[in-house]
This record gives sequence, C-alpha cells and structure tokens, in this order.
Amino acid sequence: MNPAPHPACARMEGLPDAALEQVAAYFQALAEPTRLKILNLLRQSERNVGELAQQCGYTSANISRHLAQLTAQGLVARENRGTAVYFRIADESIDALCDIVCERIAKLLETRVSERQHFRAALPAPEPRGGRKAPSRRRPA
Repeated sequence: MNPAPHPACARMEGLPDAALEQVAAYFQALAEPTRLKILNLLRQSERNVGELAQQCGYTSANISRHLAQLTAQGLVARENRGTAVYFRIADESIDALCDIVCERIAKLLETRVSERQHFRAALPAPEPRGGRKAPSRRRPA
C-alpha cells in the first residue's frame, strides 16, 4: 500500500531537472551551520558584516562569503548605507521552514531517547564492579 503524497511535496512533482537543481541550491544554502547562525541573528534584526562577524566569531571575509550565498538564493537582502552594507531576512518563509525542521529534529531526538530507555530497561542489570575478581594471569614459577 502506497501512502498518499504529502501536499507540500506535490509541488516538486514533475519539475524539470533545472528546477530541482535550484531547489537543491536553496537547501544547500541552509546546509551550513555558520549560515544558520547568520540567519538566526538576522531574524532578530538587520546587521552589517562587521557585527555579524563579531557575533559569529569569524572574519568579515568569511561572513561575506556566506552572505553572498544567502543573497544569491534570495534568503537575505543587502542595503548600502553610506560605507556600510546592512543585511536583513528577505525570504519570510525561512521562519516557518526553520520551525518545521527544528520541530522535526526535536521529535527525532525524543524518539531516540525513548528508544534507548526502552532498550536499557530490557537489558539485565550489570554486575557490580569489584564483586568478582578476574582470574589471575600469572604463570606458575
């Protein structure tokens, strides 16, 4: 019995390879912890490269490379203000996407913890240490 397709996944059905490559590039932009850290900071308020670098603990050049990738995928937008460039979230759906993924990961972790507890409960209790002595390995003289 085949389960019914998920409504959200139906949009990908029949997409040409070029479109699927764009979807993959979008997810690749999100598949790096530093970029997720940047997005979390930008969800709070817009920031410039220097502020992001300081708060992330990386160089401005490193942050700029990450911001370029996020900008290319339309996740963040940049605005020139004098000599500084400020970045903000451009794709408001990122909040919902992050919430969905984080909720899913939390459920997976809860399931794994529960499974481990069930597994441990089924195992016999370990023997107390120091109760039995290991046989001696000394050779007789």
